[in-house]
Amino acid sequence: MRGCDIAIVGGGLAGASLATALAPLGYDICIIEAVEFKTDGQPSYDDRTLALSHSSCQILRGIGLWESLEADATAIRKITVTEFERPGQVVLDAVDMGLSEFGHVVEARRFGAHVTRILSNTNNIRVLCPARVMGVETAGQKNTLQIESEGVEDKLTASLVVAADGANSFVRTHLGIAGQSHDYGQTAIICNITPEFTHDGRAFECLTTTGPFAVLPHTGKRCGLVWSVASDQAEHLLGLEDEEFMKNAQDRFGSCLGAFKKVGKRTAYPLRLVRSIEDIGQRLVILGNAAHAIHPVGAQGFNLALRDVAVLAEVLADDEHGDPGNAGLLHQYSHWRGPDQDKTIRYSDGLTRLFSHPSALVAGFRSTGLLAHALIPGLRRRLAINAMGYRGRIPRLALGERLVIA
Repeated sequence: MRGCDIAIVGGGLAGASLATALAPLGYDICIIEAVEFKTDGQPSYDDRTLALSHSSCQILRGIGLWESLEADATAIRKITVTEFERPGQVVLDAVDMGLSEFGHVVEARRFGAHVTRILSNTNNIRVLCPARVMGVETAGQKNTLQIESEGVEDKLTASLVVAADGANSFVRTHLGIAGQSHDYGQTAIICNITPEFTHDGRAFECLTTTGPFAVLPHTGKRCGLVWSVASDQAEHLLGLEDEEFMKNAQDRFGSCLGAFKKVGKRTAYPLRLVRSIEDIGQRLVILGNAAHAIHPVGAQGFNLALRDVAVLAEVLADDEHGDPGNAGLLHQYSHWRGPDQDKTIRYSDGLTRLFSHPSALVAGFRSTGLLAHALIPGLRRRLAINAMGYRGRIPRLALGERLVIA
């Protein structure tokens, strides 16, 4: 039987970021990941485009990831929000807020390459991969994980277990922690696309009755495309020839970037809301998509997870007792994270339901809301601040500070 201070179940975006954030605090950390990082089957490090908010970039800078990641990142300098086939638009310009950018865009695959390299070169982080957690026992001063790797079973004890194993979290389910789930009946088609004109750091989000159609600036002239459609339409779009797919996308997007010239591999992701009723347990934290998988409207999913990471790291950095699984610490984390999680989930879920509502009266209300944001600078500023991840009590990492051990 092996032991560690903190066992992180899941080495994807949230789990790997957390390990990187906690490593300077001196804990003995173990990551258990079921899928090898460099395989096509690794779901976290695929071709998706990650829109990182301003606060998320600050967090990544504070945990030592941004320095190597920045060369692969593209700044978001202007955001245009519209509603499909309805009047009005909201334009957010970073210059108007005295900023150089609202955030950056990074390909998930590139993020994975950087973070896994850091994990492998950090002395107090062990990565068990491929390895699966087969059971969890919570008792006393340690939790025990039953692990299977390449046909060999073993046990691992930890003072704190972090479930960062995604929306279908085995740990959460195994421990009988209830979760709320809602299927939106929508599927996101993800790909890279190259338009005729350069994007100049502009991001576009067109809100439709089947979810957002978002075009995000990427390296060179490329853009990341996120096209949410009714789930029964997804297979049809995936099966189209490239030229026909681009024609359909062009009809939806318009010509502000000229003609779409090239499209990359397309991947589909069913969209649903999953939220754990509890985010802590006995020497347990449920974090990232395991705690809250949300709709991509507004691009807040991974950003919300990074704020989880920043707060948990700060709480543990300020601990004077040296026990990362202390119940008081975990309640402090949960109390701090609750308001931000609640507001972000209500925003993404509410916006999705609002724009999928078929009523003409509701459509008029939506258009009025867009017009109000277009005309009133204070509303645009508040929208931008929330989108950048600065709400409520802000963790030190999001303010550009480094964490030191108490």
